[in-house]
Amino acid sequence: MNVSETLRAWWKDPVDYRWLVRTLAAHSALGPLKALLGLSGAIVALMGVVIGGTPMGPAGDPGVATTLGVVSGVLWALRWWLLPWPGKAESLVLIYGADVLFVLEFLRVPNPLYAAMGTVLLVSTGSYLGFFHSARALAAHSAWSLLAVIVFSVRVATDGGGVRLGIAVALLLFVSVVSALPALQILYWLLRTESLSDPLTELLNRRGLEIRLPLLVEGDSAICVMTFDLDRFKRVNDTWGHRVGDTVLVRTASRLRAAAGDDAVVARTGGEEFVVAAPIAASAARDEAERLRRAVAEPSENAVEVTASVGVAIFDASVCVRCPRPNPERLLQSADAAMYRAKKAGGNLVVLDELTPSPGHFHTLG
Repeated sequence: MNVSETLRAWWKDPVDYRWLVRTLAAHSALGPLKALLGLSGAIVALMGVVIGGTPMGPAGDPGVATTLGVVSGVLWALRWWLLPWPGKAESLVLIYGADVLFVLEFLRVPNPLYAAMGTVLLVSTGSYLGFFHSARALAAHSAWSLLAVIVFSVRVATDGGGVRLGIAVALLLFVSVVSALPALQILYWLLRTESLSDPLTELLNRRGLEIRLPLLVEGDSAICVMTFDLDRFKRVNDTWGHRVGDTVLVRTASRLRAAAGDDAVVARTGGEEFVVAAPIAASAARDEAERLRRAVAEPSENAVEVTASVGVAIFDASVCVRCPRPNPERLLQSADAAMYRAKKAGGNLVVLDELTPSPGHFHTLG
């Protein structure tokens, strides 16, 4: 993957906010993190009290000028200390609200250099976004931070500091507030992607599938899960060697990824086992599975050809309106069971799970 492809994948990556929160909770890290986030609000409130009425503080009556910052900091602390971890939408509102308040409060500080220093607080909100939210969410924060850097630097240059000092402040703030966080998020994304990917085929691994499949199941009214197991693959390794076997696996992964399309989730979940999940209606599921089966079996440049046994599990809300949405684990189990029936029947075959043809049976998938 070249640089442009990497950046494009990073930009499009759908960060699973809920998975990150669940993972932190499972490792008992959510409580300490909430405490630290609340403490940051308390410190901001304390800072407002301390600088109020000093030459560095906002002009005017300190009791009025610092009220917004102090109250906001206290409310922020209480929210994180007393309430459950926020949902994705509330999380974004909290962080973007803090971004706006930081800039508005420091715009009221009379000393332009000290006011410019205040934009460093945007690093804390940006760090949160970089970990919990997508590249696009961080981009909105970075755009706001860049605007703040420009405004505060111009203020330094025109309010006694001079152009050279204004440029120096702008460069310092740009590196620390604007450019560093996207770079760090890309590095974090690369490490996270590596941990969720199969190193041989570059598809998702089983852990990656466990993260992406729930998003697909929850987001679409129809979901089709297909399990592919290469027929008699041990014979390939025994006859041609493991290096050729690896080549066959990479070729199969490439064919499935290309044939499945951009809307599909494609993973390698075992030695010669692959899973494709996509938003496909029940009426089209068999034809799609047959098309992918043929793609795997297409002749190749080398003499090694393989076929696949394919098991298919389907949930389609339009077929069974009152059926509860299935959980991803049950869909995978159903697809696996169908795949093993295809293998016992001789392989190179598509078998739909016995629950899927009858709408009346969909309720057992939940």
